[in-house]
Amino acid sequence: MEWFMWFTKFDHTQPLVLVILVVLFVGISYYVYGSSARGKRIESHKNMIFSDDDDKR
Repeated sequence: MEWFMWFTKFDHTQPLVLVILVVLFVGISYYVYGSSARGKRIESHKNMIFSDDDDKR
């Protein structure tokens, strides 16, 4: 149980959370822009919210 008490100290968990968040950010960025086809498809969705306004007029 000594290793579990290590996580209770805030000074120990800050670097751990930083590493987890950086790895998560890099993973999401790689998923989005890793494939050019997926990147183009996701980029085409950025103006989707504005396309409905043109149809109603």
